[in-house]
Amino acid sequence: MTSFSRDTIDTVWLDLDDTLWDFHNNSLISLASLYETEHLDLYFDSLEHWQECYLTVNHSLWPLYNAGSITKEYLMTERFRRPLADASFPQDKLAETVARLDVEYLKRLGQLPYLVPGALDLLHYLRDKGYQIGIISNGFLEVQSNKLRSSGIESLIDVMVLSDDIGVNKPDRRIFDHAIAKAGTLANRSIIVGDNPDTDISGALGAGWNAIYFNRDNANPNRPPQGALTVTHLDQVKNIIL
Repeated sequence: MTSFSRDTIDTVWLDLDDTLWDFHNNSLISLASLYETEHLDLYFDSLEHWQECYLTVNHSLWPLYNAGSITKEYLMTERFRRPLADASFPQDKLAETVARLDVEYLKRLGQLPYLVPGALDLLHYLRDKGYQIGIISNGFLEVQSNKLRSSGIESLIDVMVLSDDIGVNKPDRRIFDHAIAKAGTLANRSIIVGDNPDTDISGALGAGWNAIYFNRDNANPNRPPQGALTVTHLDQVKNIIL
């Protein structure tokens, strides 16, 4: 297996959501909290039904947002509006409730601390090895910094680049070029670890970076683009970045 060391790279970039910070499980917890406080049991058969309806809509919108086909504001509104509208939520209260749910969801989400298994250990390993550590994420400015603080990893991150910084999402090459300029490094001296084969891996490879595809627990049958290495647990990154 190909490996990298300080002789070949100086900056390790990591996607945040579902690479370091356990977005999926933290999101389920936040949705459960909203289900209780907003009395959504009046409109959904169960907590699981509410979570499934939200996640189905949210998962359909994110690829459109990453591609620049919809705006951030549209995504943030529609992911709550559609499930409620389909559940026959009162029309006269819909807009007000959607706006409140979006604020409350992001607030509660950013307060949760749970990391992907192996994430904290990997960050300490990279710090001990002397690598510059960066975050590059399409997540929203309003909540990403809160995630770093709530999970206790803020002090382990040297530089953070968000799509909100420049209005361009991964996999657009411009966000990768912006990231290396901000970090004071070069494309061939950078490597990314990310869970999305399209936004993280294809985007980084297209910008001349090295890439490690994090196929968590081998759950994604899609193969990474040619040129990327694959791990199924974050501990395995230590066998590649020496």
